[in-house]
Amino acid sequence: MNIRFIHRFMVWFGPISSLFDFLTFFVMLWVFSASQSLFQTGWFLESLTTQTLVVFMIRTQYVPFWRSKPSRYLVAMCLAILVFAYALPYTPVGTLFGFTPPPLSFYFLLAGLVAAYLAMVEGVKLLLQKVHAPPGSG
Repeated sequence: MNIRFIHRFMVWFGPISSLFDFLTFFVMLWVFSASQSLFQTGWFLESLTTQTLVVFMIRTQYVPFWRSKPSRYLVAMCLAILVFAYALPYTPVGTLFGFTPPPLSFYFLLAGLVAAYLAMVEGVKLLLQKVHAPPGSG
């Protein structure tokens, strides 16, 4: 990948991330009628999940991203981050941050949001590769 492609990708990636933050806000406010604590917890989990998992997509030019196998260390670190994040609302440390355990239904909606986010990022990556492919890259 070249720097120009990365710049173009980031110009698209930022608004996509913001769009899914806004979708999370909508879900937290209108679906869950979330208190401040639940809203904060939900946004934290959505943001950390999407930004952790998107690493697997932006680390390679391959579409789909799983064609390029990540290192075991990357997988282990990302898994550790997510386990810690999802456990945090259920711990005393989580209460220090103002977190509260979300209802089970939140996790199902979160899974859908994360899947849609990752699919959109992968789609934009593919589109940008086709539109901005270097000459002669076929």
